[in-house]
Amino acid sequence: MKVLDLKCSHEHRFEGWFASTEEFESQLSRKLVACPVCSATDVSRMPSAPRLNLTSLRGEPAPQAQARTQAPAGAPDARALQARALSFMRELIDKTENVGDRFAEEARRIHYNEAPARNIRGVTTPEDAHALLEEGIDVMPLPVPDALKEPLQ
Repeated sequence: MKVLDLKCSHEHRFEGWFASTEEFESQLSRKLVACPVCSATDVSRMPSAPRLNLTSLRGEPAPQAQARTQAPAGAPDARALQARALSFMRELIDKTENVGDRFAEEARRIHYNEAPARNIRGVTTPEDAHALLEEGIDVMPLPVPDALKEPLQ
């Protein structure tokens, strides 16, 4: 099993697990490797050190290893921010009802007390979203990464 450090064209970094380097190259050429954050298929491999299982070395990691895992003082940790954003999206998905293409219609029904009040999410056109805002119905566009739309296999 090969664990590769990858990066999409939007600078999101993530890991990919492949049977071999050749399998990674094959999947990459067929656009099967996608960023879990933004679903971009323009992915490149990052330089990475081999992962070794050295059970005889127990204790504190080497100072160089600690330095690699910590962001400079005051700099945001990209992986931590990415993890927080994904966690927020998962929580939002768990606490909302997906009404799909009926979003604008259902938002109006809730606003005008024709349907029970609840948190909903769905899909609508930019024009319908603008019309909802003009009617005083609060809506917020939030692109959900494809990786969060379906359960992991």
